[in-house]
Amino acid sequence: MARAERKAAAAESAKTGVMTHRQILLVLAGLMSGMFLSALDQSVVGAAMRTIADDLKGLELQAWVTTAYLITSTISTPIYGKLGDIFGRRRLFIVAITIFIVGSLLCGTAVDMFQLAAWRAVQGIGAGGLFTLAITVLADILPPRERARYQGMFLAVFGTSSVLGPIIGGLFAGVDQVLWVDGWRWVFLINLPIGLAALAMVVAFLHVPHTPKKHRIDWWGAATIVMAVVPLLLVAENGRDWGWGSALSFGMYITGAVGIVAFIFAERAAKHEALLPLSLFKSRTFSMATVLGVIIGIGMFGGMMTLPLLLQIVMGATPTEAGFMMLPMVGGMMTATIVSGQVTSRTGKYKPFMVIGPILLALGYLYLTGFNADTEYWQASIGMILIGLGLGQLMQTLTLAAQNSVPASEVGVATSSATFFRQMGGTLGVAVFISILFNQLADTIPAAFKRTDVQAGLKDALTDPAVIADPNNAEFLASIKSGNMTGLADKLNTDSSFLNNLDPRLARPFLIGFADAGVTVFASAAVVVAVAIVIAIFTKAPALRNKSAVQEAAEAAAH
Repeated sequence: MARAERKAAAAESAKTGVMTHRQILLVLAGLMSGMFLSALDQSVVGAAMRTIADDLKGLELQAWVTTAYLITSTISTPIYGKLGDIFGRRRLFIVAITIFIVGSLLCGTAVDMFQLAAWRAVQGIGAGGLFTLAITVLADILPPRERARYQGMFLAVFGTSSVLGPIIGGLFAGVDQVLWVDGWRWVFLINLPIGLAALAMVVAFLHVPHTPKKHRIDWWGAATIVMAVVPLLLVAENGRDWGWGSALSFGMYITGAVGIVAFIFAERAAKHEALLPLSLFKSRTFSMATVLGVIIGIGMFGGMMTLPLLLQIVMGATPTEAGFMMLPMVGGMMTATIVSGQVTSRTGKYKPFMVIGPILLALGYLYLTGFNADTEYWQASIGMILIGLGLGQLMQTLTLAAQNSVPASEVGVATSSATFFRQMGGTLGVAVFISILFNQLADTIPAAFKRTDVQAGLKDALTDPAVIADPNNAEFLASIKSGNMTGLADKLNTDSSFLNNLDPRLARPFLIGFADAGVTVFASAAVVVAVAIVIAIFTKAPALRNKSAVQEAAEAAAH
């Protein structure tokens, strides 16, 4: 009887688009399992990359492994959104998980860094669909007003993965073998059981009604978006090594600019069949939410990438410890998401969070401009909490605004577009702010050496026989004698581990210099986020619709 009732309920939801609470929770279980797979992978691989690069004898190529994944995951995001609108979310989500699992298996068999980069690109193709399709399915089954309440669960997945990732990555990187396989390879192979479990849950539970539509695929849009995005991502990831003004970088700028122009013309010609319909930007709310997403992406990722570096270099934390130390930010994000989601669900108002979010984010960065080499962890955690509280209100609210501003038939492409532009903003933010951080070291470290307290400490250390006899201090002492500290300062760009064994009095100017450079990043991020505050104030926030995208589609089909 119960089985017959379930079938009847499924048939009814297919007709009306209205799902029961139990059906919604089962769908969410499938979605979150796929999102967990993608989110965990990013943090696990990041923690183990140094060990992987050393074992494959390609430390100088590790940036390409990251870039390959970034390029394919970013480009595939809007493509998944459009194809999901055409062929149905469930089918595409299953394809995305399958590609990700295959890519993970291939990564685990890589014999050199070139192979690993190629297989990470395959992984990225799958990863591009996991997040954007999950958020879109949520829009399919829930009205905007109810949607915010459930998005806290999604953020909990990211919070959990951000803590577990560095721990798991560190554990696998730290052992020689597991079941006769190199330990680091399990960083990728662990995705197989997790991915197969996620795939089983999606197949079993993710049943979202879909009305087939006749569309032609925008091949010109797909080709030109590759031409536009790939050069810009390449220069963003490698510009610091190539030189931002080098001929190679300029070649990438020009190619990307030509690609953007070609993409706009291709989308204009494709009209409503476009990969990213330009008609979406006729909505002032969608346009402003997109611009806000780019700016927040720049400020968010730029600042957040700096914090773990400060925790590890200035405070001496290991990558695993740094993962735990970021918990205040994760806690702030989860708290803000849950509270803002509940308030949005009850009141139907989300505009206040679009303004309060960037204000708190800016306050967090302004607070961290007081960071220095003597800052206690509890003091830094206050800034992390403020940043988390700001991001928790923004991440779901901007997506909600973009989804609510377009017809139900375009909710997939709207979601993927919002995600795509935020990712591009994040990539730009990381490139700009990490460059600011390391470029500032050329000024902040020499300035630290001139400080009276630092000079007193150095004088004391240089007359200590134990310091002179310690081989860990030999390179520093040689640099002091030659009067050239540039080499050691430059070494911070590639390998900061020498600071761990250096006498604290000798290491102190480097820690001060790095902390001061980090402060410059936080101040710059605060300025960027201040621009977002102004834009948010003038962004219109139409009332949230009371029906899900599936309900609206079902009603349209009935008429």
